[in-house]
Amino acid sequence: MKLRLLGLAMAAVVSLPLAAQAQMLQPGLWELTTSNMKVDDQSLPDLSLILGQLQQQLTPEQRAQLEKQGVTMGGKGIRVCLTPEQVKSDTIPLQDPQSGCRQEVTDRTSNQWKFRFSCPKAQGSGVAKFLSDREFTTNVSGTFNATGFQQKGSMDTRAVWLGQDCGTVKPRA
Repeated sequence: MKLRLLGLAMAAVVSLPLAAQAQMLQPGLWELTTSNMKVDDQSLPDLSLILGQLQQQLTPEQRAQLEKQGVTMGGKGIRVCLTPEQVKSDTIPLQDPQSGCRQEVTDRTSNQWKFRFSCPKAQGSGVAKFLSDREFTTNVSGTFNATGFQQKGSMDTRAVWLGQDCGTVKPRA
């Protein structure tokens, strides 16, 4: 079950790079939290509970691999660091650049973007809503294959700016 949750969470994070481009966001440390997670129409606990358990089970090597990819688990979710250059660019790398994922914005207004994504083990669509330069939300639904068979999933994600200082969280290259 934890693999399914992590697979769904990673699929959702994959969709966020497009979301972050809609308006100028603040550079610095961002925390992404999830809620309303469902797999095959069954509600799941919020990812913050699962991440707490998962953090305790990660080996130092697994933790180092995530940090090498620019992802740190902390607080209530996943933390990422965005540089000023990344915020100004058209591609803010909240995903692993070697993931094989592609995103496409299908409709945009000033504070909302609709998008679709395709990854080797996940595909779907979503809506990003920009509340300010320090907060945005996404709603993502699609299918994923984290455990060897296709499943439907959906979740909401909230991204909140924590401050300019990223501390030990390294930006993605």
